[in-house]
Amino acid sequence: MFGLFACSSCSAQGGFDDARPAPPAEPISVPRPAEVTFDAAEAAAGNLPRLYSLLVGWQGALVLECYYNGRGPTRVANIKSASKSIMSALVGIAIDRGVIENVGQPIGSFFSDLLGSADDLPKREITIEDLLTMRSGLQTTSNRYYGAWVGSRNWVQYALDRPLLRQPGTRMDYSTGNTHLLSAILTSQSGTSTWQFAQEVLAKPLGFSLARWPRDPQGLYFGGNDMELTPKQMLAFGEMYLNGGRANGHQIVPESWVAASLTPRTRSTRDRNRFYGYGWWIRQLGGHQTFYAWGYGGQFIFLIPDLDLVVVTTSSINNGRDRRGHLRRVYDLVERFVVAPIDAAFGMS
Repeated sequence: MFGLFACSSCSAQGGFDDARPAPPAEPISVPRPAEVTFDAAEAAAGNLPRLYSLLVGWQGALVLECYYNGRGPTRVANIKSASKSIMSALVGIAIDRGVIENVGQPIGSFFSDLLGSADDLPKREITIEDLLTMRSGLQTTSNRYYGAWVGSRNWVQYALDRPLLRQPGTRMDYSTGNTHLLSAILTSQSGTSTWQFAQEVLAKPLGFSLARWPRDPQGLYFGGNDMELTPKQMLAFGEMYLNGGRANGHQIVPESWVAASLTPRTRSTRDRNRFYGYGWWIRQLGGHQTFYAWGYGGQFIFLIPDLDLVVVTTSSINNGRDRRGHLRRVYDLVERFVVAPIDAAFGMS
């Protein structure tokens, strides 16, 4: 494993296997983690009062691991909507194992008891892919509708009862109700809970145990929100995706699913430069195409494949006027103090 950068507020330890192809016949000078320092990243991160952790995995090595504001390596973080990227992985595994047919499968057969009227026929044609890409056409359960939804007696029924505002598969409307429906489908089709399924097919192969997270009034694990992982578990998940779904010598998520998930499929309605795949956001960061799991308040898993780079941050989920400013500062932190030093080492800036 390559050398690690440690700081007074960091715990730099452990890493990932560095299995790389043999060098070409004409060797080229490639900077290694030991040749790049992240002093500026440490200093900048320490000035963010809402930040809890900053981890950087580069070329298979954990090169920076810092914790702030009383947090440490063993404390789990509520990763909020970054959970949607994990739900996507679970769906991909379920399809690979025949638990779900394919992304084109309509949801009508899963919810025949809740979508039984003639008026529900268009909703029955919503597909697994529509839920993954936030294009179900159903009125959102997020933002100003979120409180009423999670305060309802039946989250699945509430999500399905939302009016169909547009044809499924067309426009993106961000809604956690979509991914909660995926959790309900996984539970019914796998014969076990979403937590148990995730534990067996994802967490254990990655080498850790997944904490239980909240459930709805019917006992279904919340789909796409409130999962709890340590920052290093988040990093392991990101590294696995960066490696085409492989980790610890095993293909955990099908490589084809990783590629499909990281393909832009719809555009954000709030930012025309931001796209969405299967549970992953896509944008340019520091001049590089970046894929990221994003949770409320500043929970991030950034993947930058052309730099062989994974960056994880966790932050306070408490509401406050500085929350949006914090998000801008996190993006700036990654661009200026993580990506830029690596670019400089490659002679790209």
